[in-house]
Amino acid sequence: MAIKTISIQGYRSIQNMRLTMDDINVIVGANGCGKSNLYKAVYLLAKAVNGELAETLAHEGGMPSVLWAGKKKKITQSKAPVRMILSIQTDDFNYEIACGLPEPSPSVFTFDPEVKTEHVWLGETRRPSTTLIERQGPSAWMTNQDGQRIPYPVGLSRSESVLSQLQDPHLYPELFSLSKEIKKWRFYHHFRTDPDSPIRSPQIGTRTEVLSNDGYNLAAALQTIIEIGNHELLNESVSRAFPGSKLIINVDNKMRFDIQLQMPGILRALEARELSDGTLRYLCLIASLLSPRPATLLALNEPETSLHPELMQPLAELIAAASQYSQLWVTTHSQDLAMRIEKLSGNKPVKLIRTEAGTQIDGLTPWERLL
Repeated sequence: MAIKTISIQGYRSIQNMRLTMDDINVIVGANGCGKSNLYKAVYLLAKAVNGELAETLAHEGGMPSVLWAGKKKKITQSKAPVRMILSIQTDDFNYEIACGLPEPSPSVFTFDPEVKTEHVWLGETRRPSTTLIERQGPSAWMTNQDGQRIPYPVGLSRSESVLSQLQDPHLYPELFSLSKEIKKWRFYHHFRTDPDSPIRSPQIGTRTEVLSNDGYNLAAALQTIIEIGNHELLNESVSRAFPGSKLIINVDNKMRFDIQLQMPGILRALEARELSDGTLRYLCLIASLLSPRPATLLALNEPETSLHPELMQPLAELIAAASQYSQLWVTTHSQDLAMRIEKLSGNKPVKLIRTEAGTQIDGLTPWERLL
């Protein structure tokens, strides 16, 4: 299920943006232009479908902290409610969720989001005949497998997406299909490589087809690729980055997995605790991009962090190879990495700029901005 467009309104520095998606999407721009906000908005959409909208927003300071606070265009005399609206268009579905501040009440949970409206529909234009979900506050109407529009019988949490609260998949197969696909999205923006990181110590391992968000199960993930994944590309990626080196996954008699790297000119293999931050991060990127269970959408935020400039080319090649199986989203400060990915894939990077109207895509005509 490829994403065709992502639309964001009212989130932090993004007043209104519609981004056309490709197989590889590289987002560049100066510091403070809103690259991270765009990445977080997509991450927030995935968290909403996983039932973690309120918790994720709480870590960002709550709903009042994430709403657009800049100047608004005067279209009518009436003041429109402040909303954060996130939506995607895929090959089959359109999904949109609009959140705002909760209604005044005695509750102390005033920073929680309140889902105001939520819709899922088929085709370009939302019509009653193509709408699968229509939600207003805590109430929702669904189109079931027989094409009947019925009220959803279960009371909905005001602060979470209806897709995260669905029951009875046999009654709503299309909606469960959409929810399942979005739950396959993966985001990598923080690999722990500090001295106390679990990556640097032997860990009990099980077959690991998906690397964890922080990379703690890296050794088991790499061993899984060696056994059931593209081990040839794994070895080639290590060799390209560290010429003459060989990756070793050591497993002791207690099934603890440890990463070792045999490098030329060194008589013994270096253990994970001895490797540089950049080396460990690069191995994490290999494990995420070569997963035997590819993600529907794989998002990397600043993957170049701590990496030596010579690693940009092998990283770009890994990203290009992974795009055969996943849609890629890469937010980067590195113009070098962006240019190398463009040369390999033909996909031009999307440059963001910051104006009085907030974060915008550079190079759009006034008419395109209006649309």
